[in-house]
Amino acid sequence: MDMNFRSRGKWRGAALAVLLTAGTLTAAAPGARADGARTETPVASTSPVTGVTESVVRVKVPLPESAGPRPAACDWLSYLRYRSADGPTASADADRILVAQPGILEGAGAFDGVARNTVARAAEQGLHIEFWALDRRSNCLEDRTGIASGDQHTAVDYYYRGKQVDGRTFGGFAPNSRLGWMAKLGIEQTVRDQYDLLAAEVPDQTQRKRKVLCGGHSLGGVITGYFATADFDGDRATTADAGHNQCAGYFALDTTVATSLADLSGSLPDDTNLPDIGLGHGVIQAGLDSGVLSRTLSAPVLLNPETMTLLAIAGLGALKDLDGEADLPRYLPSNLNIEATNRFLFSKDTAAFLSGTPSVKDFRLTNGAVLGALLDDNSVPLAFLQTSVGFFDGGPIADKSFPVANGGTRQPGLYGTAYKAIPDRPQGPLYTWRTYDRVGDPDDPGHRSADGTPFTGPGEEVTDIRQLARSLAEQPLDFTEQYFPTKLVTDLQLSTAPQVRKLVVHPEGLKANPVLTVLAGEGLLAGRVPPELHPVVADGYQHLDVLTAAAEQNDGRPEPVSTSLAAFARSPR
Repeated sequence: MDMNFRSRGKWRGAALAVLLTAGTLTAAAPGARADGARTETPVASTSPVTGVTESVVRVKVPLPESAGPRPAACDWLSYLRYRSADGPTASADADRILVAQPGILEGAGAFDGVARNTVARAAEQGLHIEFWALDRRSNCLEDRTGIASGDQHTAVDYYYRGKQVDGRTFGGFAPNSRLGWMAKLGIEQTVRDQYDLLAAEVPDQTQRKRKVLCGGHSLGGVITGYFATADFDGDRATTADAGHNQCAGYFALDTTVATSLADLSGSLPDDTNLPDIGLGHGVIQAGLDSGVLSRTLSAPVLLNPETMTLLAIAGLGALKDLDGEADLPRYLPSNLNIEATNRFLFSKDTAAFLSGTPSVKDFRLTNGAVLGALLDDNSVPLAFLQTSVGFFDGGPIADKSFPVANGGTRQPGLYGTAYKAIPDRPQGPLYTWRTYDRVGDPDDPGHRSADGTPFTGPGEEVTDIRQLARSLAEQPLDFTEQYFPTKLVTDLQLSTAPQVRKLVVHPEGLKANPVLTVLAGEGLLAGRVPPELHPVVADGYQHLDVLTAAAEQNDGRPEPVSTSLAAFARSPR
């Protein structure tokens, strides 16, 4: 993927809901499952949630030859399969199968927490269900060799210093010139892939209609909308193949099931390489085909393969020694990508961002504090990356006024609503991380903003940073998505273009099945979903918390997302 380092100095408004997933299927003939090729490999886990078995499943479903040259791995579809350890081994014998589409820049590993919690909660009620976390086809380009080593320094050396791991040398982050086959990975191929996978894994359509619940997180809700309205055999008069007849119901996690991005907020920076939608579908497709336009989304801050790899590396450190002093900020090589990301995420104000002083290297931080700084809602300024995993501890804290100041009236969107904070003593004490379940304890200093507003409280912290680290570093399929297809997002933004509109063959499919909508109380759609959808609202949750929240919550009540999904699996209505 090409690294786009140009900054246009402004942010795109509500153009793109970042962790959303969208999809629909065309009427083209389904891809063939070559020679019945399928592998399933058990996944060992240190999760505290017991009674759940995990495996990674790969099914060979080649792209059409017209896609052009691509790595052999990209002719396979992959997903993480979670099931009850006491339940049937065959998916067709499960009581229900939940199939989840990820959001933009999101991989299958992001669903680990909610998948385990939901399967376990259903089992408590005597229901043996499965949860399939889908990986987009383009994730075939990711190399997890360094992360799989289990050692943070080894991972940095592998990805950034050319050192071998198990005899393998990292081939580098893929440039745009090698990604011609991705020019066709739009909404049509995305929903086609879901259909082909379902047909391969559960061949009986009547079973799919009875047992499968289709849904997703963020942009995944839009993809589910297109899937529901798609026709897969090219004949609208036959409906057994229609998307809505592959599902018994739909579920939406901090999103809605729709064929439009209109319900979604939270946006990408304007310095991504997303093309101008005013160019029109045909011009954009020609640009993607020729390589004039980047086939993947990227930006110099966080949203590119190099910097997203850092999240998993930070997870490795926190997973191995949460309270140990981190050396990652100083061990990483210095380059434009990493420096821009460090400044954006760890600058107290504009002056610090411009000068680079003090930098993250000037602070003593534990591994937990490093990961918290990257993903906690009181630190990271981009709402689509936010979780509620606790708060800084161990020393004085100040308001973080870059890129926007605390205070005033904020609506859910690009920056989120939580006040931002930052350690305030370079070369000072060791800053630690107060986990979600220790916020509000008697020894909590209760840090406040300069205007007197508490930065956080126990009702606003819901995710265990240890389990977030595990999901980032322990999964065989990534939590993040390094190579997100530009075409998927431009297709959805051009939903009224004839080339995209034709994919909505069965519009009645959106209302053909029951829908469960679960929203993060402080997420991208907070307060904006029509009440007639009867959404379940998870109070205190941010956008990613609906996937990562701990099974045991601070208020003593059952975790609401997985509880709602398990109840929906029992009886969709």
